[in-house]
Amino acid sequence: MVAGPVACTLLGDFGAEVIKVEPPGKGDPIRAIGPFVGDESLWFQVEGRNKRSMTIDLRRPAGQALFRKLVETADIVIENFRPGTLAKWQIDYAALSKINPALIMVSLSGFGQTGPYASRASYDRIALAFSGLLGATGYPDRPPVRPATAIADYQTALFGAFGAMLALYHRDARGREGQYVDLALFEAVFRFTDVMITAFDKLGMPRERRGNRHFAAAPGDHFETREGGFLVLTCSGDSVFERLATAMDRPDLPLNPDFCTHDQRWRNIDAINAIVGEWIKSKPTAQIRAALDTHQLAYSPVYGPQDILQDAHYAAREAIAEIDVPGIGAIKMPGVFPKLSASPAPPLKPAPLLGADTQAILDELAVPADQAAQFRADRII
Repeated sequence: MVAGPVACTLLGDFGAEVIKVEPPGKGDPIRAIGPFVGDESLWFQVEGRNKRSMTIDLRRPAGQALFRKLVETADIVIENFRPGTLAKWQIDYAALSKINPALIMVSLSGFGQTGPYASRASYDRIALAFSGLLGATGYPDRPPVRPATAIADYQTALFGAFGAMLALYHRDARGREGQYVDLALFEAVFRFTDVMITAFDKLGMPRERRGNRHFAAAPGDHFETREGGFLVLTCSGDSVFERLATAMDRPDLPLNPDFCTHDQRWRNIDAINAIVGEWIKSKPTAQIRAALDTHQLAYSPVYGPQDILQDAHYAAREAIAEIDVPGIGAIKMPGVFPKLSASPAPPLKPAPLLGADTQAILDELAVPADQAAQFRADRII
């Protein structure tokens, strides 16, 4: 649902002129998804920032003709429709590249433009399931657990923006032509499954659900603190474990045959996690964190939004952006990443009202006033 919009947000964050084409009357479906302040979707405020909004009914021939005119001078088109939809409307890459041979078009769909499943519907959760990631997430005695956010959509957005930039470099830096970029939601997630498929292919080793445990971290878990919160601690490597043992005042642990190597600790993960968990719960969290910091160990408290908004490091990194939105006031949201030293991101602009820029864009396209009026009368825009 949001892969295409987020890909455009990523580009818009760094100054690209993004024209969001929305259906007249109702706009992008994200506008209707809460939470809301008044009638405004906060989710849309996050992913609609730095964009202009133009309404066009792409289902009708007049709207398709107007879109083709818009594409004449475009660098990139990013679309999120089911395969075949744009061909039916005569605004697919085959049609648009004839109008603008330098065009780069990025298609983000559930299963990609080819293959036996290309026409299937898909959403974030379906992509997670098909990629294998969902089946490996959760506890072995319980059903698979989906992540708390739309990971597949957001990872697809990253790959989509990356693909657009690769194609733009190919065209502009190397003096080549435009091209078509085809990406499936499941592929973006599948690429992040590390060695899962390789281990099964060569060793017959399935990736089982292990809860909060990972074979590269021993000890490693989400440990409950004395105060009732949780502290995530990851230890990967013998030298790191030795530092942890010193922080715990347990120099005997690295000498124990059950814990002397990473493989041994992984074989005895229940035992070593229990020892670490008892230590973390035995003292005030501030004291535990001080010991971990002293020995340069990797950990983090499990944060919620309230913790993030109060954390000094988030503030120092300017990781939280604040935008003043008419009718809503100042709202906070994730900032722009990464940080570039020579070409930093420009100030953020609030998400547009539906169709706020339609007339201005029509003027830029030199659409005659009487034709624009007819478009409105016919509800094309």
